[in-house]
Amino acid sequence: MTTTTLTAGLAEKDRAPATDTGTKRRHVSYVPPNWFAAVMGTGIVAIAAHSLPWQPPGLAVVATVFWLLACAVFAGVVAATVRHWVRDPEIARGHHAHRVVAHFYGAVPMAVMTVGTSTMVVGTTVIGRDLALGIDVVCWIIGTIGGVFTAAAIPYRHLIVGRPAVGEAFGGWLMPVVPPMVSASAAAVLAPQLPAGWASEVVMVIGCAMFVLAALASLPILAVLAACLRSGDVGAAHMVPTWWIVLGPLGQSITAACLLAHVAPHVVGAPIAGTLQSFALVYGLTVWAVATMWIVVAAQLTVRTLRSGMPFAMTWWSFTFPLGTYVTGSSALALTLGGAVFQVPAVAGFAVLVPAWGVVAVRTVRGIVSGELLRAPGRDFVAKDGL
Repeated sequence: MTTTTLTAGLAEKDRAPATDTGTKRRHVSYVPPNWFAAVMGTGIVAIAAHSLPWQPPGLAVVATVFWLLACAVFAGVVAATVRHWVRDPEIARGHHAHRVVAHFYGAVPMAVMTVGTSTMVVGTTVIGRDLALGIDVVCWIIGTIGGVFTAAAIPYRHLIVGRPAVGEAFGGWLMPVVPPMVSASAAAVLAPQLPAGWASEVVMVIGCAMFVLAALASLPILAVLAACLRSGDVGAAHMVPTWWIVLGPLGQSITAACLLAHVAPHVVGAPIAGTLQSFALVYGLTVWAVATMWIVVAAQLTVRTLRSGMPFAMTWWSFTFPLGTYVTGSSALALTLGGAVFQVPAVAGFAVLVPAWGVVAVRTVRGIVSGELLRAPGRDFVAKDGL
């Protein structure tokens, strides 16, 4: 979410005051963790392009360009985050206590793993297999550890101890619990690249464990979000894009289940591989149907809100990564089942994903250049919301 939406209604006097000399104090830096969603949304385009069952000429170039962009955005966001922690550590340390911002810490491990996986599947042709594999291993380890932490710590503090009202629920509640599912699909990409033996088996087992963890952690949150939707309480206009995040665990779990089943025969024994294959078929088909229906629901909410006015915010990046997981999930089902049934939605989803990324990226760059997205909240907001 942008600082604009966070500071809506604040008086100008709550911003940085002038000093006694008449010169204004430097602007307080403000780089919350949701900026890492831009890395996710960019990297998923590269991964989705690589995974498409239909590979027209030039698509590999598109994937490479988006991989390079994801790496550049990642470097920029990391640098800005470090600068934020150095310049204004009190504000930076307070992000974890904020009832909305804290959930977006889940974007950090997902961004790391998105860079790692896109490097493995796309960047190999540019930097070589060995370097790409090394980067992917490091990113997967860091992202998996970070994802387990966010899946446990953030919901415990803000959803269990904090006891928020059901009406406060928004799609961002899923952000801290989805990283283990990203880790599961990333494990399926990484395992067959490792030497046969204990290393690939360990990665495979951890991937399956992460799948279970993410599924169990997501279910109660999905139930609460469904209750909010039935009651018609979808939140403020700038938060409506977060309802697309519901598509994230659905599409990512389809991708993980199918890819784990696909690589299993090369890593584990035939009985386990057969079980994973059967599970992937039943689970993938069922959840894909739910995900497709959810796209219709989320699209209706978005169109209705756009008509009444939906201001740009960093929440708009919710239009990218979740849709990208639907593309990778559809592609994974096409790989598992064969035929053209799932190739069409995969290609159609990608055709929507790229222009959606373009719109959000352009608006983000515009907000950075104008400084609108980099302004810190006023002191009243800090005191009220615990930053």
